[in-house]
Amino acid sequence: MMRNKWRIILPVMVCWLAAPPQSWADSPFTPPRTSSATEQELQDEALYLKEETVSIASRYEQPISEAPSNVYVITDEDIRMSGATDLPTILRRIPGMEVMQMSGADFNVSARGNNQPMANKLQVLVDGRSIYVDLQGTVYWKALPVTLPEIKRIEVLKGPASALYGFNAFDGIVNIITKRPEEMSGATLQFGGGELGTITSAAVIAATVGNLGLRVSVGRDQNQQWRNEDALAFRSHKLNVSTQYALSRNSTLHLSGGVIDTNRYDGQIGETVSTSTSLTQAYVSGGLDWGAFSIRTWWSRLSSSSIPSTNPLLSNFLTITDRNGQSRSSTIADTYNIDLQHTLNLWQSHQITYGLNYRHISLSSNITSDLSHEDRLGLFVQDEWRLTRSISVVTGGRYDLDTFINPTISPRLAVIYSLSPNHSFRAAASIAYHPPTLIETSMDQRARTTIPTGLAPPFPTTVTTMIPVLGSANLDPEQIISSDVGYQGWWFQHRLRTRGDLFFSHLSNLIGNRNVSTTRATFVNDQGYANIYGMEVGIEVLATTWLSGYANYSYEFFDQTFLGTVRRGSPHHKANVGLRGI
Repeated sequence: MMRNKWRIILPVMVCWLAAPPQSWADSPFTPPRTSSATEQELQDEALYLKEETVSIASRYEQPISEAPSNVYVITDEDIRMSGATDLPTILRRIPGMEVMQMSGADFNVSARGNNQPMANKLQVLVDGRSIYVDLQGTVYWKALPVTLPEIKRIEVLKGPASALYGFNAFDGIVNIITKRPEEMSGATLQFGGGELGTITSAAVIAATVGNLGLRVSVGRDQNQQWRNEDALAFRSHKLNVSTQYALSRNSTLHLSGGVIDTNRYDGQIGETVSTSTSLTQAYVSGGLDWGAFSIRTWWSRLSSSSIPSTNPLLSNFLTITDRNGQSRSSTIADTYNIDLQHTLNLWQSHQITYGLNYRHISLSSNITSDLSHEDRLGLFVQDEWRLTRSISVVTGGRYDLDTFINPTISPRLAVIYSLSPNHSFRAAASIAYHPPTLIETSMDQRARTTIPTGLAPPFPTTVTTMIPVLGSANLDPEQIISSDVGYQGWWFQHRLRTRGDLFFSHLSNLIGNRNVSTTRATFVNDQGYANIYGMEVGIEVLATTWLSGYANYSYEFFDQTFLGTVRRGSPHHKANVGLRGI
């Protein structure tokens, strides 16, 4: 069966990449050079697509064609021209990204088929700071701590990247990079509205004085529910302050902080239970870039209150409460984090990046057992060696310690071959782990079932059973083994770019909640597996100075033995097409 699938996929890839209109060995296109007086004008009018530089794949800036991972970039212009009011809608345009909207507020985002309600295996960063909720690994995508006008670009890496970024980089990474104060100098106002009571607004003030830069932003967003257009699904107010101070030409000090208050969030939504939530997220972040050395430290807090409800078909039979019978849950979670990194150039063609990360997480909630803590320590190293002008080899690994599991080692290997400056191939393989979350290890709830007997009084008309839903301290980390091969090429003097990828992922030890007896439910590692095979192809074209477009397609096939809610699933075929006029 699998052999037949690849007989279909491989010819498609060959047809896509073969028969080029120009030789593979074409000399690279060199953008026109001119005097500084007219350079900006020519940049606006030059008819070529620029190759992006990215930092997500190796933790330093490099051309996207040299990145050891599959990376896509969304620019601030892409965001502005899309008209989208949230990031998941923008991420849909990337082949291989899985975006599932559950309500007017709740999104689940993952990559390459590994999606499910309450998805928790994608690392999301804002200026290097992790923003996923550590207690369960999920992301409140509508309640991001940054306004859309502040975003400079979004780098998206598909595939495991735990070798550099640790546990939650299981499916991939979304890295949101904001604009520096000098890039937003002055005042920026943005307001929009639409159906379902949608309102999105932002105000940003930025300025630089000498070596000091300051950016202050506020935002307000809201929209109504799908099922009841007279009721709110989402409303948030946010405030952010970001400063940077240039100590010298190669050293910069960063300090930022903010808060987002979401008094209505229609989610999160699981397979049988959904919640109506209000939450507040706050953070303080600081860092120093000093040549090849960097240090980042931050604190974040999530304070939430939610009321669970079951699927309407089950609402008369199933009720979820805390151990004291209360429906409302209250949670306070604090995260303290520090990252250290240094890059060492041994010689011109050999570079080593290494560092460490420590994180402490504390959780206080009436749905968990007492006060819960988790500590994580990770040590990583990456060695990049340019063997020849055409071949580069990237190896790396990370050693992680976690409170709840045995130590893990996450390796990565990638080979990049540049046939010519305009055409490059990449082959990569990696292993990543995802530890059990604090919710999965410490949960302490009750599920009350009420079953009608069909009898009339004086006999009992219903039978009620109370089942504890508990966390487990005996869970193994979830694992993914992944490999992919990819191609990227430029044509017609950088007016056309084509991309293609084949990938394979093997998932095992995924964690799910199950009844282990008639008197207890808990979290267990599913003993099955899932093999995901896929293909992604894409094209980007600059037709004229004012018209550009893109098209992409992805295919995924599943071979799995997972059961119940752990079972993976996504559409086999997905396609995107877009045109943009300036």
